[in-house]
Amino acid sequence: MKDSTRQQFVRLALRLNELDATLADPSITSDMKRYRELGREHAEVASLVERFRHFEQREHDLAAAQQMLADPEMAELAQEEIASAQADIEHARFELQSALLPRDPDDARNAFLEVRAGTGGDESALFAADLARMYLRHCERKGWRTEVMSQSDSDLGGYKELVLRIEGEDVYARLKFESGGHRVQRVPVTETQGRIHTSACTVAVLPEADAADEVKLNPADLRIDTFRASGAGGQHVNKTDSAIRITHLPTGLVAECQDDRSQHRNKAKAMAVLVARLREKDRSERAEKEAATRKGLIGSGDRSDRIRTYNFPQGRLTDHRINLTLYKLQAVLDGDLDEVTAALQAARAAEQLAALESGG
Repeated sequence: MKDSTRQQFVRLALRLNELDATLADPSITSDMKRYRELGREHAEVASLVERFRHFEQREHDLAAAQQMLADPEMAELAQEEIASAQADIEHARFELQSALLPRDPDDARNAFLEVRAGTGGDESALFAADLARMYLRHCERKGWRTEVMSQSDSDLGGYKELVLRIEGEDVYARLKFESGGHRVQRVPVTETQGRIHTSACTVAVLPEADAADEVKLNPADLRIDTFRASGAGGQHVNKTDSAIRITHLPTGLVAECQDDRSQHRNKAKAMAVLVARLREKDRSERAEKEAATRKGLIGSGDRSDRIRTYNFPQGRLTDHRINLTLYKLQAVLDGDLDEVTAALQAARAAEQLAALESGG
């Protein structure tokens, strides 16, 4: 580990002492907002300092084992401890360096996840439903709360489009690399000859904007239409124009919500989705400019990028960005996405570290 990196952790240990003293002062509870902010910082810093102390301990263990090599009776045991300590040190070094990387300010936000059927007709819409189920089950596993913002059903029970709001800890950080083109290879239920077809869906994950961001929209730039909601909902849905569609005239972006019986709540939900799409449009345009100078390993998350293939005959999932192949397709479709999302986060961290070390 570089001396400069080591010094950062020494400074973090000093900061932990400061935070301990501040939080022990009874007067700090008079400002609950500051108290909560300091509490969050304390938890983050304490975790880092604990990992750094474990890293230093393994360095000491390695040095002690190397000294034991001089004793013939202890040489075999020493070799085992050296191998173990070196592996632990390398893993801890990567984790610690990754923890110091600049954090995406959106990582802690809740997110909107959009799934849209693409090429492939009915089969694509059925695959969109499979993806939606995968994400909903993953959210259940993580203890995240989900809410349907809008949905457009297909004839055979799939989705032409589904927009979910997902609320929980670090939702955007864990799901942001899901954005892009998802491809399925399987025999569709509509196929009578048993032939394997390929179809595709697009997924977009957008960080939820702060409520304060909404006031920045000029009302003159918005066209708000009400319409009668379609689908299940009983007599009420058939009689009330409660569904809302908001069009941002300068960009042509549209968001709609018909999930709630309240026109007011539908308007608020549609506005939240629209703001997230506008922020994402701005972010993707900036990312394109940056990508012109250096193409990232993970990619821009552009929906036209084919990022992943789900091959049913082989029970295989392949993420093309990091050459990850898993033969546990059904488990992933049942919501077991952690191995995939963790690998993508690790690849992104490795990419950032390489860029820092090369001065890029």
